[in-house]
Amino acid sequence: MSEPFLLDSNFFIEAHRTSYPFDVVPSFWIKVKELVSNGKIISIDKVQKELLKNNDELSQWCIDNLPHDFFKDTTSTIANYALLTGWVYSKSDQYSKPAISEFLDADEADAWLIAYAMTNGNQIVTHETSSPNSRKRVMLPDAATPQNVSCIKTIDLFRALGVKI
Repeated sequence: MSEPFLLDSNFFIEAHRTSYPFDVVPSFWIKVKELVSNGKIISIDKVQKELLKNNDELSQWCIDNLPHDFFKDTTSTIANYALLTGWVYSKSDQYSKPAISEFLDADEADAWLIAYAMTNGNQIVTHETSSPNSRKRVMLPDAATPQNVSCIKTIDLFRALGVKI
């Protein structure tokens, strides 16, 4: 897996709401903009939709600070999305039907993030944690690992890139 790192929506949401609020840790957001401009981090169109739907301070920051090409089109990943669909349906003895439906919802980013990473060799940066015994939700790391896609946390991203804020 190589750069650029692929960001889940919760990278932004958790930072904004809990770890790095705009008014307390502006250096985090300055560093994010720098990583974007250096091509070290990207995301996908489905994440963009998730971030912009709330029409809040975070969505405005994204509009003002992330170039349109930061959010990559997922159309080219449809073959890997189909493979991922087959994988999750093969787990119907583990996951409930609502969990599978939510995971494969066309407006949900998780499956598309994995398909994009499968297609392009990215690592996914997410705050989701593995829950291999979950029946009610397909967790991103649990679906990514069998596809040879790794997931890391924000702090691991910063360490991998030698970032200090």
